[in-house]
Amino acid sequence: MMPSARDFYEILGLQRNASQEDIQRAYRKLARANHPDVNKDPEAEDRFKDISEAYSVLSDPKTRRRYDAFGPDFRQVPEDVDPETWARAKAGRGRGARGSSGFGGGFGEGIDIDDLLEGLFSGRTGGAGRTGPGWGPIPGADQEAEIELSVEDAYRGGRRTLTVGGRRIEVRIPAGVTDGQRIRLAGQGGRGGDGAPSGDLYLVVRIAPHPRYRVEGRDIHIRLPITPWEGALGATVAVETPGGETKVKVPPGTSSGRRLRLRGRGMPSARAGAGDLFAEIQIMVPPHPTDEEKRLFEQLATVSAFDPRRR
Repeated sequence: MMPSARDFYEILGLQRNASQEDIQRAYRKLARANHPDVNKDPEAEDRFKDISEAYSVLSDPKTRRRYDAFGPDFRQVPEDVDPETWARAKAGRGRGARGSSGFGGGFGEGIDIDDLLEGLFSGRTGGAGRTGPGWGPIPGADQEAEIELSVEDAYRGGRRTLTVGGRRIEVRIPAGVTDGQRIRLAGQGGRGGDGAPSGDLYLVVRIAPHPRYRVEGRDIHIRLPITPWEGALGATVAVETPGGETKVKVPPGTSSGRRLRLRGRGMPSARAGAGDLFAEIQIMVPPHPTDEEKRLFEQLATVSAFDPRRR
């Protein structure tokens, strides 16, 4: 049974001083055991959502600090509120107290708890326009999560379905997103209180390492293997890019390490302009030359005066 009080540490079976590694291990273990595709218990899906939400909060150090400070209210509390003041204000309000009895005398006599809170949330709660005592509508907090994409997916863009905080969210990935770019999902963040609007969810793009491509900003770097005769004589060779195959002209006399630039073949962008693709030449020799290839190389060695070590 998951705890009825939505304490995220209890949901993951952790102490409040748990390390980030402890949180990750607990999440992986519980998520595997309660995933609806594995666990056919009718309540498994709800448990899985609770586990995912707890992990999304506690795995982010900034969000975890807010949760530790404000508890279940952390999504509704504005950024500039002092945790100690919030706790005292809630305690006083819970007793229906006004004046020194509400705050234990810490703020002096005659303090009106609602006036104090109105000052804390001025501009957020409607100020003098509120209709009665209470906290007033508090907008939901913005949230942040990461989304990992392959180079090809980042290049093409498209639609993805994610699970964030136990919620399934469909997001449109713009073509040509770059590592670290933030995608804003309006109204998909923390829930607002008393009918106030929800915050926004920001997805931070992380481009996964790729065996062929290396992305720097909007530029894409690849290694282009060619034969010794293609480097010596020049050639037009095929290059595989995230956008499909293209051709590149290798000039005669090209050595390993030379970079060939293909303008506009990097990550696309309608506003900033597409990046470039850089192909770094890597001359490859036959690992097991035939007798005829050996004979031709020996003939070349006999007639050529070229010495790359001579200065």
